[in-house]
Amino acid sequence: MSAGEFYREHRARLGVLLITALLVFWLAVAFQRSFLLLGDPAPVAKAIGAAYLLLPCIGAWALARELLFGAQAQRMARQLEGEGGLPVDDLPRTPSGRIVRSAADSAFPAYQAEVEADPANWRSWFRLSCAYDASGDRKRARRAMRDAAKLYRQHDAA
Repeated sequence: MSAGEFYREHRARLGVLLITALLVFWLAVAFQRSFLLLGDPAPVAKAIGAAYLLLPCIGAWALARELLFGAQAQRMARQLEGEGGLPVDDLPRTPSGRIVRSAADSAFPAYQAEVEADPANWRSWFRLSCAYDASGDRKRARRAMRDAAKLYRQHDAA
């Protein structure tokens, strides 16, 4: 496998790794700076240090939450791929590689109808999430994927 093929195959993982490394570096610097401010004798510096300590805590929580979300989505995708249930990526694309929005919008109702017919099926919600993403609606795509993950966890627990 050439370096270019490796990059194309693992581009998303490399991006996640890079962003995670940068965020972890920022978290370490923020913790260090907040402890320096907490050690300062001035009350205002202590207050700023305590407030500044909240930022890396929120950042660490958000990082953990997003990494777990991504890992769960990947598990669901692998399972659907094994079952042959992933949506077929046959939508036309622009020369830059983006999906033609009108084509994605015209394919969307089938995925929406599938969820309406069986709202407790995580597979349907996963495919709906893919349809939202293809249509450019990232917010609804994430919401549908979170619903799929919730149903997936319930399905595994049963």
